[in-house]
Amino acid sequence: MPTDMKKTIAEAVLTLLMERHVKKLTVKDIVEQCHITRQAFYYHFEDIPELLRWMIDRYFEQMAKEAFLHKGGEAGLRCFFVMAINAAPYVEHGIKSNYGEELKQLLRQGFQRYFMLEAQRQNVYANCTQAQLNVILRYHCQAIMGLLEEWTEEDTRQLDQIVHTVYQIMAGQLPMGDSPK
Repeated sequence: MPTDMKKTIAEAVLTLLMERHVKKLTVKDIVEQCHITRQAFYYHFEDIPELLRWMIDRYFEQMAKEAFLHKGGEAGLRCFFVMAINAAPYVEHGIKSNYGEELKQLLRQGFQRYFMLEAQRQNVYANCTQAQLNVILRYHCQAIMGLLEEWTEEDTRQLDQIVHTVYQIMAGQLPMGDSPK
């Protein structure tokens, strides 16, 4: 058995969703794809939602590492968007499965954790209470998820401008008041 069985199981899920377009993801499908026993699956994961949570946690850990390499800020946010755009096909297929609602909730939680860490690291919203910060981050996470759900090829071409605008909104730097002339 490979030393990183969790990763092997996760890769099997991606294969099932992307290549075989499985709508009803089952442990049976996963173990057949991995050539392991059900017991081996349950040794590593309690159930499929726990597996999805593990996969999303690894993804957001990688996203945070990449953003950290870019020193956070706008460059880190751009990295976040690029990684999210690259993951979109997997997410889209996962949402079409029988675990779509769980996946959406896990993604919201992952986005919020990521932005909470970035806000703390960048010392953004330092004058806010924890309750205010929670609302602000929930708001930003929902807004960004909405952008990503409706992402187009044109958006990809305009990525830098979108990231810049989102960063200005999140950092409170977008000029308000008079409209541009």
